[in-house]
Amino acid sequence: MKTNHIFPWWAGYFLLNPLRKRRLDPCALLGPHVKAGMAILDAGCAMGFFSLPLAQMTGPAGRVFCVDPQQRMLDVLAKRAAKKGLSDIIVVRPCTFTSLRVDDLAGRIDLALVFGVLHEVRDKKAFIYDIATTLKPGGRFIFGEPHVLSQSEFDEELDMMAEKGFIIEGKDRKGDNKIAVMHKKSWSEGHQSCRRAIQAG
Repeated sequence: MKTNHIFPWWAGYFLLNPLRKRRLDPCALLGPHVKAGMAILDAGCAMGFFSLPLAQMTGPAGRVFCVDPQQRMLDVLAKRAAKKGLSDIIVVRPCTFTSLRVDDLAGRIDLALVFGVLHEVRDKKAFIYDIATTLKPGGRFIFGEPHVLSQSEFDEELDMMAEKGFIIEGKDRKGDNKIAVMHKKSWSEGHQSCRRAIQAG
């Protein structure tokens, strides 16, 4: 598979197609994992297919940090958020193709979403590290890839996440999309891992 293809900004409008919502309903997918007041990271948010529903679910006490390297995507997202009255919840932030620029969010995020993005990233391990850094211990990570990625390639990405301390809770399919729900190791899980390693040694 050809890697590092950059999804063109204008194609973001196709992701907003109402037909997509029938196959991949953001509320059905993310609703069980979102609580009011959460701090959420939507990394590679594009024009906000997931961002706006996340903002509605977390409510005025929450924040959705929407990060994307393409400013035109973010401009459309900001306009959509304003029309929905969600501008105070959605925080639009540009990143680069090599860094998410989320150092200030370290340990602040309850839920991170990365959907249809990682296969385009130039340095996957660095990207996953950035996600892991933002999440609180025990914070949830919902990850998805489209049909262009084979099952073996998807599993390779999950292996990278396991190396960064993510625990896979379950896998699913929605339409042509492969999805995994994970969480970052909590302090207690990390302590138990260290104790087992010491005992094994």
